[in-house]
Amino acid sequence: MKTTVGVIGGGQLARMMIPAAVNLGIDIRVLAEDEGMSADLAAVQVGDYRDRDVVLAFAATVDVVTFDHEHVPQEILRELVARGVAVHPGPDALLYAQDKLLMRQRLTELGLPVPDWARVENAAELGVFLAAHNNRAVVKTARGGYDGKGVRLVTHDHEVDDWFAALAEDGNGGALLVEELVEFRRELAQLVARRPSGQIAVWPVVETVQQGGVCAEVIAPAPSSEGRLAQAAADIAVRIAEGIGATGMLAVELFETTDERILVNELAMRPHNSGHWSIEGSTTSQFEQHLRAVLDLPLGATDTRDPWTVMVNILGGPAEGALSARYPAVFEAYPAAKVHTYGKDPRPGRKVGHVTVGGDDLDLAAYQARAAAAIFQD
Repeated sequence: MKTTVGVIGGGQLARMMIPAAVNLGIDIRVLAEDEGMSADLAAVQVGDYRDRDVVLAFAATVDVVTFDHEHVPQEILRELVARGVAVHPGPDALLYAQDKLLMRQRLTELGLPVPDWARVENAAELGVFLAAHNNRAVVKTARGGYDGKGVRLVTHDHEVDDWFAALAEDGNGGALLVEELVEFRRELAQLVARRPSGQIAVWPVVETVQQGGVCAEVIAPAPSSEGRLAQAAADIAVRIAEGIGATGMLAVELFETTDERILVNELAMRPHNSGHWSIEGSTTSQFEQHLRAVLDLPLGATDTRDPWTVMVNILGGPAEGALSARYPAVFEAYPAAKVHTYGKDPRPGRKVGHVTVGGDDLDLAAYQARAAAAIFQD
């Protein structure tokens, strides 16, 4: 059996794969971008994931290559596959997490529910879309945006002229994605895992709460989601996983609209912030499941351990001192809280950790998780 997993990217997602790998006796190795990153415990190499030679050298030391992020260039991924390296997710699937325009096109081809959208290459084309959508729309860069970056709400066709100019200066052509401004009741996320041989595992749909474009809180399962909504979210995610050939973890971010639709917003092909609750809250965490999936091992059960689990991100951290200096206060006040920190220096708005609380009472779990996370923040 293949037992050495190489993770490209040294962030907190790679860090949280490490305990799962240790428990399973899997050798996990990380290619980190810099020294001292979150996954430093397993970093065996430091280098640029955009450098072909660096990535090829790293891949030669492992059985399977997977990712902490989706930014490795396609030409490098395809060379790995051509050389016989097991890459999960593979480049043909990962393409749809790297390019939002291609993602929207593929989901539309699959007949999946998405916001009304268009590819626009200039202000005139954007103006046509705005005129057809009450002069309000969301514009996104096709590549590179995350946590609210590369996203703008616009009401005028010249509000993204700088983005059009940057595309023109790049010399490679390109376009922006414009979408209808969706009137949504709340945001949801559906996690699935898929093995190369086809087995799929699905978690309960969760509700996510955003703060400044960054995920601040996750409630599992999403309140009032049983029945039709839960089935619709699961069906959408499974159709996407099968339709694009995703392997490993897939997170499908969704809108529940005010007119009772479920629309696909974004995709992530790796463990995802919306699944951190599963470390304590599910029989099988998303991190263990990702390792099982990329090694093509049978997937674990995804039932919940408690009726409710609430995960709250620690955003920013203390103005002075280390996060660990707040441990005594947090542990004394909230002994049921499970704290995860990411080995990052505090910085305004930065995800530096999270707190999870589970229990029978949603209001109590939410209060304790929020209050515990607040102790870490000034």
